Amino acid sequence: MDINQKELQDFIDKMDHLKKDNKLDLSSDQDLSIAVMNLISIEEHFFFSGAKTGDNEYYDMVKDVREMRKELMHKLIKEHEGEVWCISKHLLAASMRLMEVGTKELGRGRKEDAYELFGKAYNLYSLFWGLNMKLLKVGDVKKIDDGALNKHDKEKKGVFGKMGELVKKAINCCLE
Repeated sequence: MDINQKELQDFIDKMDHLKKDNKLDLSSDQDLSIAVMNLISIEEHFFFSGAKTGDNEYYDMVKDVREMRKELMHKLIKEHEGEVWCISKHLLAASMRLMEVGTKELGRGRKEDAYELFGKAYNLYSLFWGLNMKLLKVGDVKKIDDGALNKHDKEKKGVFGKMGELVKKAINCCLE
């Protein structure tokens, strides 16, 4: 993937400009992505409740929740090719699960384990945004050096580091 610091800054500047003109509301998209994560989780809970109780009504509810999740995902993922739709769904689902396990670890007093899980959750969430904002072309990501994206990458933060930086700069949910 050939993304340099100037391209990244140009993208961030463009996002800031669009946000100021109210043409783009990434904070709403971020909220929507969290809602989609929760809908995926609800699908899973209905499945497991059906399996554990033998009550097929739980399975029937999966269909309605799945349809809602698909409809909302279309608002986030306008264009996709190949497996991007499924990859996106699984990135959000894995991110949500890692957040939940991290929260449980935090409650058990295992802070370091929790922080590691939170970092992984954020990396997956950032990868979701990088993929769907077309900042990352999966086929172009090549191993050059540990953590580097290409031979011009001096910071060597890798895909997760680059996307994490972008999400921090481009998506600020606290701006109204």
